[in-house]
Amino acid sequence: MSSTIEAYAILDTPAEAPFDDLARVAAQVFGAPLSLITLADGDRLWFKARVGVESTETMRADSPCGYAMDIGDLFIVSDAHADSRFATHPLVAGPPFVRFYAGVPLMTAAGEAVGTICVMDGVPRHVTPAQSDALRTLGRQVMAQLELRRASAGSTDAERKRAEDLLRALTEGTAKATGGAFFESLVRHLATALQVRRVYVAECLADDYARSRAVYMGQEPALPFEYSLKGTPCMKVATGQTCLYSRNVAQYFPENQFLAKFGYESYLGIPLWSSARRVIGHMVLVDDKPMSEDPLWISVLETFAARAGAELEREQADEKLRVALAEVESLKNRLQAENVYLQEEIRKEHNFEEMVGQSPALLTLLQKLERVAGTDATVLICGETGTGKELIARALHSSGPRKQRPLVKVNCGAVPASLLESELFGHVKGAFTGAIDRRVGRFELANGGTLFLDEVGELPLETQVKLLRVLQEQEFEPVGSSRTMHVDVRIIAATNRELQAEVVAGRFRSDLFFRLNVVPLTVPPLRERPTDIPMLVAYFLARFSKKFGRKIDGVTRETMDRLVTYHWPGNIRELQNIVERAVVMASGPLVSLEADVLPPVAQAHERVAGPVAAIVAPVMSLDEAERRHIEAVLSQTGGVIEGPAGAAKILDLHPNTLRSRMKKLGVQRAPSAHEIS
Repeated sequence: MSSTIEAYAILDTPAEAPFDDLARVAAQVFGAPLSLITLADGDRLWFKARVGVESTETMRADSPCGYAMDIGDLFIVSDAHADSRFATHPLVAGPPFVRFYAGVPLMTAAGEAVGTICVMDGVPRHVTPAQSDALRTLGRQVMAQLELRRASAGSTDAERKRAEDLLRALTEGTAKATGGAFFESLVRHLATALQVRRVYVAECLADDYARSRAVYMGQEPALPFEYSLKGTPCMKVATGQTCLYSRNVAQYFPENQFLAKFGYESYLGIPLWSSARRVIGHMVLVDDKPMSEDPLWISVLETFAARAGAELEREQADEKLRVALAEVESLKNRLQAENVYLQEEIRKEHNFEEMVGQSPALLTLLQKLERVAGTDATVLICGETGTGKELIARALHSSGPRKQRPLVKVNCGAVPASLLESELFGHVKGAFTGAIDRRVGRFELANGGTLFLDEVGELPLETQVKLLRVLQEQEFEPVGSSRTMHVDVRIIAATNRELQAEVVAGRFRSDLFFRLNVVPLTVPPLRERPTDIPMLVAYFLARFSKKFGRKIDGVTRETMDRLVTYHWPGNIRELQNIVERAVVMASGPLVSLEADVLPPVAQAHERVAGPVAAIVAPVMSLDEAERRHIEAVLSQTGGVIEGPAGAAKILDLHPNTLRSRMKKLGVQRAPSAHEIS
């Protein structure tokens, strides 16, 4: 340490105004009566500048200044009398009877502490963040003055004045600035004070690239840029060397078109160091005229490059912290959304742990399910309403590799078309009227898990386009946001529609159909599983008798026969509801159905004949279907269009609109009774 400070040739020298001024500023910032600039000489701390202190030196051992130098950062003692480390130190136990202390070390570019600047008081005190920042800034200015003093040895008066003017301009211009504002202030004052064409501060990136943090060109700020260090003088600076090419710089780097294009003649690059002595950036000056080789002004720039390195390291740490906090916030929001969703799901009655039945149709489906469950393949589940498509989806998820992540369900037919995009992809605050907060969409919620798109055939065409992109690219933008989100989601879709017919009719995109139809699974209707009905009845009886606290032993033989022979257009959901009703209405241990609960077999077949026939009938055009519907309504109203019982009222159309549609479709109507009369 002694050899380091000796290089500055400053120990035991007379008082100097620049150091005295800095000591007075420190005292004024804190409103304190005492301040010192100390320099370490072995075990001795010599006072280069002092305010309110009579002695000229003290011992370093057990002193607050010694602690500040050892830790390499701001050191504060609120009350030295209550701190056993310093209670016996001469400055504490004797005049000036110090109680409060705050000091920062004077650090060289090599990371060595050569002394301190500190403030003291005779009463206990606390320090504000603004005072802490100010004291650190003053410490850097003291160090800059030390470097300037050393560099000026042997220089002419003119050179010393030029360096002092530069130091004063940079000190005054950047004293209050931190972070990005410091970089902008630094390059502006450098360019102005030195009258050079271009000044910038840059940070080092991976793969020999750099990115500017602040640029000043042609006496005005310029846009930031990113560039490769290869073939440039900055490559040498990135290794930790200060590089000066006072003239003809383009000749040394003939492959660098940038230097030749702008006609630059000279270059100075100074590395920016982190506290771990790693090059993290550089400060660069380039000009179209030769540069001075005077080491004095270069020394001043190296001093401010040291501060720029400290600011850059702090900025990078802050940015990493902000990114980490954003990730934590995103994860917290996602977990909260998952928790809300899962709590909603828990409140529902899933009961999907058992698939009841042993019919060949069900066993065939379960064999296919077992083969596909262990993969990430997209599955399209087809089947009539009430057959248990969601049950199959949950079995696929719970048996697959994503079972530790949530299965998120979206009923595409239950969400209004205007809100479906927000439901799937989420939205940002202010995306539309009523968007008072950010909403996490189902895709983001299902990231890492499975998204179950129930009733996928109900999706509007415009939403189908966006869904296709997510399936292809695994990325999307929330509503109202330009930020692309990447997700890893398995898709299971379900529909009770014939999607191929929907594709032919133009209501479903063919490319989306092929994306979803990777592994098709068809759930058989209950009418194709008659042997499973007794098992399902027993399962639902046990479930509902427990739910309602009833003692139910079974159903009558007549009731079971009716249940087995019924056609079940509503499938398992209809069977579940009927068994629940029977348990509620049961008056004894055996359940029997009332006569009006199920229609006779013949009526049941008639009841479903229409829908079944419609399924197997040839597909008609939309215009033909509309024409037939209008004719049926007109027949019902006796040809009356207007009035409370007219066809327009029934069809919820304006009478003139209905007449226009009738004319277009070629619908003829018989005259009404009052028209005949």
